[in-house]
Amino acid sequence: METGSVSRSAEPDALRARPRARNAEASRARNAEALRRVRSVEALRARNTELAGQLRAAAMESDDAHMTRLLSELLRFHGLSKGQRVSLQLEALLNLVHSLRCVALTDVLTGLYNRRGFMQIGARLLDVATRDVRSAHLVYFDVNHLERTNRTLGRTVGDVMIRQMGNLMRDLYPSYGVYEVLGRLGGDEFAALTTCPQYASRGAIVLRAGTQPPHSGDLSALSLSVGVAHFNPRRPVGIDELLASAEQAMYEHKRVTGIASSEQTPHPV
Repeated sequence: METGSVSRSAEPDALRARPRARNAEASRARNAEALRRVRSVEALRARNTELAGQLRAAAMESDDAHMTRLLSELLRFHGLSKGQRVSLQLEALLNLVHSLRCVALTDVLTGLYNRRGFMQIGARLLDVATRDVRSAHLVYFDVNHLERTNRTLGRTVGDVMIRQMGNLMRDLYPSYGVYEVLGRLGGDEFAALTTCPQYASRGAIVLRAGTQPPHSGDLSALSLSVGVAHFNPRRPVGIDELLASAEQAMYEHKRVTGIASSEQTPHPV
């Protein structure tokens, strides 16, 4: 009798344990599925980043076929809910737009802003300087003898010279991206817009350029012509006018140092 009593009393416990076991198993399955989805989304986000870089490269190379393949992949995310898929696609497209905007505003050789980027971002810096009643300084650079280098040593060496100038600009303006805007305006012309007066000294810049070690055995230290224009926040002018004033000052420096006449007659290398 006692054995039967124990058996009958244990039976309800076993019956109650079955739903709990099923619930625990279902919970583990849900957790595993949720983890799988999270990992899937994380993997697709990583792939998004790769896609943005590849789309940017394809756009720069005008490779329409490659761009089409990448965009097709972007639209074929599997294993996600509609909301997740749309969210990831929007994120990827925003990354692409940002990348293409960077391409549109960036000089390929130096990584500095191109003329469009410099004018656009420089105008914003001047607006902030006007609001904060803070002076600014636009420094206009011309890399002397670049055309002669291209003629005598080839454009590959000339490109090295341009990159050397980009590196010098970053050394001269360590706070670029915050208090300075740096750009290659085209060819051998560069510009820096800064709110730090100690970074706008023509003499210090020319001296620093002359002591910069060259990045190629075919090149000597950089020779620069430099012009500076100052921005008065109480009598503000536009970026175009400030740039024109700095360019005029640069040509005056070139004339005074005799660079202008010497470049008319290339010296033997």
